[in-house]
Amino acid sequence: MVLTGRGHNGRIMSKVKAKKHLGQHFLTDRNIAGKIVDSLLEKTDVVLEIGPGMGVLTGFLYEKFGEGLFLTEIDAESVKYLNEHFPDLSKNISESDFLKEDLNKRFTRPFSIIGNFPYNISSQIFFKVLDHRNKIPQVVCMIQKEVAERIATGPGSKTYGILSVLLQAYYDIEYLFTVNENVFTPPPKVKSAVIRLIRNNREALSCDEKLFFRVVKATFLHRRKTIRNTIKIIPHNFEAIAGHEFMSKRPEQLSVEQFEELTLLIQNNPPA
Repeated sequence: MVLTGRGHNGRIMSKVKAKKHLGQHFLTDRNIAGKIVDSLLEKTDVVLEIGPGMGVLTGFLYEKFGEGLFLTEIDAESVKYLNEHFPDLSKNISESDFLKEDLNKRFTRPFSIIGNFPYNISSQIFFKVLDHRNKIPQVVCMIQKEVAERIATGPGSKTYGILSVLLQAYYDIEYLFTVNENVFTPPPKVKSAVIRLIRNNREALSCDEKLFFRVVKATFLHRRKTIRNTIKIIPHNFEAIAGHEFMSKRPEQLSVEQFEELTLLIQNNPPA
C-alpha cells in the first residue's frame, strides 16, 4: 500500500519510490504546488496534467476543474496511487507515455497543459506542444531553470536558441518564479522554474513552416558562425541573398519575425 502524510510546512511525505530512469523528482511543498496551479489562467475547462506522480498538483487541480481534469502518467506505481486517491478521476487517468499519446484521439476540443515535466524529456514535450498548438491554448510547467530561461529569453542573449524561437513564434512566454532544490524528493542537482505559455494570435507564418523550422535548427547548430555559413546546408541561390544584412549576423541576433524573413529569402530564391 502506498502511503502519504503531511509533515512540517504542509509538505507531502511520500513513500512511492522515485525512479531515476523516468527523471522523477516529486514536489513535496503544497504551497508551491498551489502557486503553480494558480498560475494556470482560468480560460479553459479542460486540463491535462503530465506526470502527476504523487498527485501534489492533482488535488488542487481537481478542486478547480473537477472531471475536466485529465492525467497522463507513465509510472504504474504512481497510476495505482492516483486511482486509489482520486477514484472520481479513474476514467480520466491514462497510463501512457505522453510523447507517444494520440492527443487528437483523446481530446476533441482545446485543452491546457500543466505539470512538473521530467527534465530529460522537457524539450520533446515542447515540440509535441508545437505540433498541437492550435489545440493547446496554454501551458504551465515546472522545468529546469536553465531551460526555462532559454525558452523565455529574447534575441541577443547567449541562451536564446532553437526552442526560444520556435515556441515564441506561437506562444507568449512568461518566466514566473524559481523553485529551489530542497522542495523535491529526491532533490535535483539544479534549480527549477515555472513558466507559462499562452497561445498568441499568429495563426500561420508568412513563410513555409517546415522550412522555417529547418532554418532555425540549421542556424543554431553552429551558433557561433554567421548565418551565411550556417544556411549552406539548405539549398538556395547563395548569390541572390549573399548581400543581405542577415548574412553577417549570428542566429541569436535574429527575432522570430527576422527568422520568418530569412526563411522567405531562402524560399523565394531556390537554387539556380
